[in-house]
Amino acid sequence: MTSTTAQAEQDLVRALAVRVRDEGAKIGLPYIAVSADIGDPQPMLGADGRPFAETLFEWLDPGLHYWKDRSFALRSPFVFGARYTAEPFFFVAGRFGTWRPAPRLERIEVLQAPERLAVGTAIIAPAHLPGGIIGAVVWASPEVFDVRPTFEREAAGLHALTLKLLAAYNDLGVAADSEEVRLTRREIQCLKWAADGKTDADIGQIMKISTPTVRFHMRNAADKMGVAGRPQAVHHATTLGYIGERKSRSRA
Repeated sequence: MTSTTAQAEQDLVRALAVRVRDEGAKIGLPYIAVSADIGDPQPMLGADGRPFAETLFEWLDPGLHYWKDRSFALRSPFVFGARYTAEPFFFVAGRFGTWRPAPRLERIEVLQAPERLAVGTAIIAPAHLPGGIIGAVVWASPEVFDVRPTFEREAAGLHALTLKLLAAYNDLGVAADSEEVRLTRREIQCLKWAADGKTDADIGQIMKISTPTVRFHMRNAADKMGVAGRPQAVHHATTLGYIGERKSRSRA
């Protein structure tokens, strides 16, 4: 990658981050927390190597340097909620909600985590990205107000902006010729049944193929993904989006 291309990518990320900040100010939720990958303690960094949380974004409690606390994401109810929904959601009066009934989200108890002590209202936009990465942007205010009209009007745009920012950031430095993994229908079927805990013999009976053929498909899939063994193949196929969470779906 040329230095010119790398600079253009960094400039795009910064421009998108500025839009995130400006949108927050426009909708009355000016305090912002961003994570490019909630499973990674590394904060989002600008081209100068400094966290955006120090240079672009401001949080309600200036003394709460959440990006320096490696366990913060494990305690944050906002981050916890982002794990369970790929859609934007809001927080007000101590509860989560979204545009439709969402039992898993609504059951989350917002404990007295550090940010809860200051946040009155917020809109949270998760970004579920390729490779199993989950990021999120939180727009917040210390005031408590009915955020539903703002959410209904702005959530789709905020979500699109979040996806653009976090996808662009996570793609920084990714080579254009990075190897693609393309699995066949049979390989995907075998991996899905394996993820359900079925043995090779079970899969052969279900799919009406021989056990050696099942093993052939599993080995081929593992080789394509550059991993060794059944557990790694299942895990990697999951992160690539070939295997979904819902186990009751059709394997056809």
